[in-house]
This record gives sequence, C-alpha cells and structure tokens, in this order.
Amino acid sequence: MKRLLGLDIGNKTVGVAVSDPLGIFAQGLLTIQRTSKKADAEALRELIDRYAVEKLIVGLPKNMNNSIGFQAERTMRYADFLRETLGIEIEYVDERLTTASAEMALIEGGVRREHRKEHVDKIAAAMILQTYLDAHR
Repeated sequence: MKRLLGLDIGNKTVGVAVSDPLGIFAQGLLTIQRTSKKADAEALRELIDRYAVEKLIVGLPKNMNNSIGFQAERTMRYADFLRETLGIEIEYVDERLTTASAEMALIEGGVRREHRKEHVDKIAAAMILQTYLDAHR
C-alpha cells in the first residue's frame, strides 16, 4: 500500500512526517531546512521515492476565524509549486494550533527548550498527517 507524507511548511523549514503502510499512524521523519524551492523539491522527491508516497498532506495555516490569510496563501503557492514539480497529488488539512500543540507535547515530554526547535516541525507534520488519516479511516 502506498504511503502519505505530511508537511508543515514554514518560512524557514518544512516539517515532514510519513504514514505507516496501512495508513493508520503518522510518524515524524525530519525537518528540511529550506534553502531554495528546487533543493526542497529534490529532498522531498527522495523521500517520495524512498517511501513510495502517493500523496502529500499539507497543513494549511488558516486564521482563527477560518479565513485564508497571507500565510495560507503563501503555503498554497508553495504547494502548487510542489504539485507541478513533483507531479504528485496534494490535499490540505487545517493546521491551526498544530505547532503550539507540538510545542506543548514536547514540553510535557520533558524535552529541553534548546532541543525543542529541532523536533517541533516534524511533530507538527505528524499531527497534520494524523488528522488526515483519522478523518479518512
């Protein structure tokens, strides 16, 4: 069975998570430090090939009133670039408060402040992907 990749797209990083082969659980993989769109796409292409990914699940940072703001538009433009460059289907998941939830999970897990930054984006990506998996079961 094909897998899914979850993405938490930020201005400087992209958190990445992958589903298990049965599409039940999401696991945080890594955080890509954004350098250029081309380099980002190449890094994602490698993961898509390695995990036999059929679709990208992208967190859409809506405003608290459910409207699409500047950051959400920016995310959608970036996702459009990935769709065209990688030739892969993309679906969006509302990601409001996932980064805050990921930060809280790390705090509750006892992760020291200086180490949280390296994990928060991939944890947020796993939350985005898990939301999608739970809704489509």
